[in-house]
Amino acid sequence: MSSPKHERTGPDGVGAVPYLPLSSDTDVPGDQSIGRLVGDATQHISTLVRAEMELAKSELVGEVKKGLKGAIYFLIALTVLLYSSFFFFFFLSEGLADWFRPLHRWGAFGIVFVLMLLVVAAAAFLGYRKVKKFKAPERTIASVKETAAALKPHKAPDADLTTTRD
Repeated sequence: MSSPKHERTGPDGVGAVPYLPLSSDTDVPGDQSIGRLVGDATQHISTLVRAEMELAKSELVGEVKKGLKGAIYFLIALTVLLYSSFFFFFFLSEGLADWFRPLHRWGAFGIVFVLMLLVVAAAAFLGYRKVKKFKAPERTIASVKETAAALKPHKAPDADLTTTRD
């Protein structure tokens, strides 16, 4: 981990992710040995990889929590469908048939069944809305792309090919 002054918190409140600055105020160009530069580069790459892994982990944990909250609605829908569809179904159907004498017994059972399907549909819809909020770990993807671009070897600009020799 780097020092606390080199940690940052994302706008979404995700925990601090360590990073190393590319240069320091105390560094003097040309004053460092090759061994020190290689050591610093190794340390920077190691910290960068750990920071990428920590960022990915923190974003994925947040997304999994959202998914679990959405799954709870699906579990509620399944529970309502399985447990209450038997006893509550008979209770309400018999009650409707007794309260409304012109209503046939099969009509009372049909009304209760439709009500149960509406409860299941509402809970499933709420669960779908929660699960639909999943998104890709955008900060991690952008950071990995930046890292890949920074580590890619840059070619020296070629000489001007449009000029001709005399």
